Amino acid sequence: MLTKSAAKAFFLGGTVICAAAFVFLTVDTIAQFPDRSHEENMTPEVIHGFEIWTENNCMGCHTLMGEGAYYAPELTQVFRRRGEAWMTEFLKDPQAFYPNRRKMVQYDFYDAKKVGKEEAAKNIADTIAFFNWVGDIDLNGFTGDPNNGPEQDIEKAAAKAAAPTAAASTSVDQLATLRSLNAVCAGCHTIGGGALVGPDLAGVANRFDAKYLTKWIQEPSTIKADTTMPNLGLGDAQVKELVDFLLTLK
Repeated sequence: MLTKSAAKAFFLGGTVICAAAFVFLTVDTIAQFPDRSHEENMTPEVIHGFEIWTENNCMGCHTLMGEGAYYAPELTQVFRRRGEAWMTEFLKDPQAFYPNRRKMVQYDFYDAKKVGKEEAAKNIADTIAFFNWVGDIDLNGFTGDPNNGPEQDIEKAAAKAAAPTAAASTSVDQLATLRSLNAVCAGCHTIGGGALVGPDLAGVANRFDAKYLTKWIQEPSTIKADTTMPNLGLGDAQVKELVDFLLTLK
C-alpha cells in the first residue's frame, strides 16, 4: 500500500513525465511538418486549391488523408490514380461521368459558361495542383499503392498481349506509353470489366479499324460532338502505339 505522500508523489511524477513526453512528441511532430509535407512546393496555386477545398466543404463528402465524410471517394492519392487530363475533364462536367450512379455536384466556379473560360480553367488547374501536392506528403504509407483499382486493367491486358511470343505486336515502347496513359484511360474505360464513363474496350479491334481509332483518339469531338472523351494532346508516335495496342483487343 502506498502512503498518502507516496501516492501524491507518484501522481505528480507521472503527470510531469507524461506531460513532458506529450510536449516533446508534439514539438517533434511539428518540426517534421515542413519536410514531410514538402512545404517548398506549397505554391500560390496549391494554396488557392486548398481554399477551394475548404470553402466548399468538400470534406462533407470526401476524405483527405483519412479525414472526412466517407460518402465519396478518398482523394489523398487521386492525382496518382487518375492523372491531370482525367481530373480536368471530370471537374469540367462531373455530371457527365458515371451514369446511373450518384454524381458530384457541378460547381459554378468550374463552369466556363458561368465564370468564364479562363477563371474556370484556373480554378480547375489550382484544385489539381492542390491534390498533386497532397499526394506527395509523407503519410507513413497511408493509402498504400494508389494503383490498386481497375486502372491497372490496361497495363495487365497489354502485358498479356505481349506474352505469347517475343515478336508480339505490343512492344516495350508501347508498354511505356500505356503505363503513362493508364490512369487517364482506365478512369473511363475497362477491358472486360464492363462500361464505366466510356465503353468497355474488350473486342474494340473487332468493331473499328486503325484509321477510325486514330481519328477518335486525336479528335474525338469531330466524330461525336457531345462526347466526354477528352483530346489528350498525344503525339503521333503515342497515338500509333496506343492504336497498335487497341488492335490487339479482339
